[in-house]
Amino acid sequence: MIGKLALPAIRELIGSGDDKTLGEVVNRWHPADVAELARHLDRREQNHVLRLLEPARAAPAFAYLDLDIQRRLLQSLPESETASIIGAMSADDRTTLLAKLPQSQSERLLDLLSVEERVIARSLLEHAPGTVGRLMSPDYVDVRREWTIAHVLDHVREHGQDSETLNVIYVVDEQNILIDDLRIREVLLAPLGARVADIVDDRFVSLKTTDDRKTAVEIFRKYDRVALPVVDAQGRLAGIVTLDDVLDVADRVATEEIQKFGGLEALDLAYMNTPLTVMVRKRASWLVILFVGEMLTATAMGFFEGSIARAVVLALFVPLIISSGGNAGSQAATLIIRALALGEARPRDWWLVLRREFASGLMLGLILGSIGFLRIALWSAVSTMYGPHWILVALSVSISITCVVVWGGITGAMLPFLLRSLGFDPATSSAPFVATLVDVTGLVIYFSISLFLLQGTLL
Repeated sequence: MIGKLALPAIRELIGSGDDKTLGEVVNRWHPADVAELARHLDRREQNHVLRLLEPARAAPAFAYLDLDIQRRLLQSLPESETASIIGAMSADDRTTLLAKLPQSQSERLLDLLSVEERVIARSLLEHAPGTVGRLMSPDYVDVRREWTIAHVLDHVREHGQDSETLNVIYVVDEQNILIDDLRIREVLLAPLGARVADIVDDRFVSLKTTDDRKTAVEIFRKYDRVALPVVDAQGRLAGIVTLDDVLDVADRVATEEIQKFGGLEALDLAYMNTPLTVMVRKRASWLVILFVGEMLTATAMGFFEGSIARAVVLALFVPLIISSGGNAGSQAATLIIRALALGEARPRDWWLVLRREFASGLMLGLILGSIGFLRIALWSAVSTMYGPHWILVALSVSISITCVVVWGGITGAMLPFLLRSLGFDPATSSAPFVATLVDVTGLVIYFSISLFLLQGTLL
């Protein structure tokens, strides 16, 4: 992380033209810190700093930058510098960048690559968006069963420089079929004269090129790995996925789910980099749906207009009733969506979840209902606001709150299961959607109970 005094000092070096000192400073920094610095600089300053980076540092620093900054730099840098950066990027980072650019710009950058790198880039881009095939790197070390450990170590010294990671090496046969993966520790501790076949156990965990990225996150989490091999439909080793890429995916997935749960479409860019028109479009669709849904609240109240006119006191508790149910539903939806995402709950567990939510909703509803009854009772001791039938009003409110909280909890918990069974993302059952649904149904529950209890008195 850049220090508080680093930014003014860097700007002073840029302004003074002391490129020698500036180059020495930024080339000592981690590429991630250089990228953080670039986010605080204007376009001219970004270009200036990037040109002073050594080729081995420029590409990693460029990969850490936000997409909008990458696009601006690609448009402003000379073609020779662009070719140097794109060519030096790791294959997986380059694929991520090319996939996000317009096709015309992507093709222009592909033409700047060497023939070998261009073939690799196009092969990775052929995989479907959102799959592990787009995420993997083709840079790894593979060995054969019949090799000795001494041969393996010589091979690692010769070819390991360009590997994405040396923590794990992969055993394949003549057809490149994956046989096993070996941690480098196992190789280093084995006798030099031993063969690879002596230390393999033919047990390994792998991903498929067609797996979605969420699957990769789940498998990394389950098996606690730093890298996993990726195989094609025939079991041939196609590449590897490393933990740093999976952490980026996990971050994006979590961000998308939180945004969906908040009642909007997932943003493609960071909040500050999203154009205003795109932001409005992403938010408007859900707001319109929720607004139309909330109109049903007015319809429900209109249906009970006569009851409200005769017992205006009932209208005082409408916000209390619907907010209690909406809050309970949002809580339940949050818990279940996260449980489904982490594998703590499975679709077949819906009946167990239903029972738990009914029990917990009943207890929570009784707590809130008791508080509501007590509030009306205490207020009635010093005021005539609720009239001579305040006990019946208090009972109507407390029983309604209990029922609405139970209903809200069940609705919020079951909706994610329903969406999952229909093939939709459970996160789509956002808190606003659950709250809107419970608002409308909660009013029906409230006025139905009030009609039953207050019939012959206020109604």
